[in-house]
Amino acid sequence: MELDETDRAILRILSADARTPFSEIARRIEMSSATVHDRVSRLEDAGVIRGYHADIDPKAVGYGVSALVGLRVEQGREEDALSRLREIDGVEEIHLTTGEWDVILRVFAKDTDGLRELMFDNVAAMDGFSRSQTMIILGTDYETPGPPV
Repeated sequence: MELDETDRAILRILSADARTPFSEIARRIEMSSATVHDRVSRLEDAGVIRGYHADIDPKAVGYGVSALVGLRVEQGREEDALSRLREIDGVEEIHLTTGEWDVILRVFAKDTDGLRELMFDNVAAMDGFSRSQTMIILGTDYETPGPPV
């Protein structure tokens, strides 16, 4: 789908606050609410907008520790390993990557004891991984709600 500047303006507004009413978006970009509604529907139908999500603070719901985990997957075991990773509580993102690590996970745990349990009792106990490295996230200096539009 080819995006024009109006589509991008709508996406920027929704990225900042997905609950922005069409009437407010229309006011900001100087269009009618009906036109904004049609454009948003078109963006949803094309799969540009994949959904609307609440931005939940992990600490507020009991997750005090977050980490990135690099994993090297044994050749030929990728599909099985990835499907098992999806089942582990605390694994929130699974990224296939190039470079030193075949997979990078983003995990959340209550505390460092919970992180140790997640890693040793779940990930390290699985067959199919030859090496791992866990990097605790001490803080996040910059993060955007989505890709640049």
